[in-house]
Amino acid sequence: MFGDLMGMMGKLKETQQKVEETKERLNTVLVDEESSDGLLTITLTANREVKKIVISDQLLQDKEQLEDYLILTLNKAIAKATQVNETELAAVAKEGMPNIPGMDLFK
Repeated sequence: MFGDLMGMMGKLKETQQKVEETKERLNTVLVDEESSDGLLTITLTANREVKKIVISDQLLQDKEQLEDYLILTLNKAIAKATQVNETELAAVAKEGMPNIPGMDLFK
């Protein structure tokens, strides 16, 4: 029994390390989102850090329109980056979870 427990603890520690490595790698995964008309482009990392914003000169003429574009496009970019982030981290966590009877966390 203690051998199994020690093995599980070791596996959990290994999984924790892999999760941290994945989080670091996600800093290099870029997610682009563009407004429907291409006047605004936003680039985030999969960890949801803004890396680049490209604004068309046309949008610079109207402050309210620019603000609306930023809100809509940032929200879409954040949602896309969150999906990538959660998918990657869930895959690592599922792979490293020990088989504990009755604990089917990831189906």
